Amino acid sequence: MKEFRGAFTALITPMKDSGEVDYEGFRRIIEFQIAEGIDGIVPLGTTGETPTLDEDEEERLIGIAVETVKGRVPIIIGTGSNDTKHMVLYTERAKRAGADAALVVTPYYNKPNDDGLFRHFEAAAAVGIPVIVYNIASRTGRNIPTPLMEKISRIPGIIGVKESSGDISQMGDVIREIAIPRRAQGNPFYVLSGDDAFTLPLAALGGDGVISVISNVVPAKIKALVSACLAGDYDKARSIHFELLPFIKAAFIETNPIPVKQAVTWLGLPGGPTRLPLGKLSAASEAVLKKAMADLGIGSFKP
Repeated sequence: MKEFRGAFTALITPMKDSGEVDYEGFRRIIEFQIAEGIDGIVPLGTTGETPTLDEDEEERLIGIAVETVKGRVPIIIGTGSNDTKHMVLYTERAKRAGADAALVVTPYYNKPNDDGLFRHFEAAAAVGIPVIVYNIASRTGRNIPTPLMEKISRIPGIIGVKESSGDISQMGDVIREIAIPRRAQGNPFYVLSGDDAFTLPLAALGGDGVISVISNVVPAKIKALVSACLAGDYDKARSIHFELLPFIKAAFIETNPIPVKQAVTWLGLPGGPTRLPLGKLSAASEAVLKKAMADLGIGSFKP
């Protein structure tokens, strides 16, 4: 099994002005990510607008990702659904395509109880591909508390968590109570930040990296940040963190991925519009995003 430590990009799905998926653009952004040194890619997540993609589009995007990467970096495919049956089908699809792992989000809207959550992730792991749990209560309405995460982590095939709870105390508990004991046993449980702003603090607690949104725009800087953290060079990591922080805030000024797709487009890479119900970035938010990019020295904007 591949190692899942480092800087991973939650890829956007580029669109044409017509609203069609830009498949050639998707190839381009994958090549851009690899050329910039990213450690892995995560297609079909929230940032990829998966709720608005149909199954044919998803199939084609997965195929392009695997074909383009050619084993150079790990591919983690988002396979979540609020219906366990469909989640299993999507996870089987990712396995058939040759993905290295599946990212399975907590079922949204249903707000399942503890037994339902455990059995949902048990069904995912039974497919036979490494599974990373995606804990993001702000989008799903259901947090996975640490005791339940510990129980889920003992399911064979569950290899880690993308932590987007927004609770650094909970993240620390997951590392202390699950990840550290598992490492001592030689059976890693990876803890990856799902929030760019928490990359540094999570790593300082012993986390393994980030599944990043802003690395769609600045993959080399996110790679440098995570590499410094994992090497224990926190002076360098703090410097990069504070350099990036205004852009991180600007990239989430409206619902993800609206701002980051605009930033990618301004960078001259395939981005394009978001699909409804995600609308256009407001003029006020555009100004904030442009300033953050200019201050960071990216795009064609002047500070």
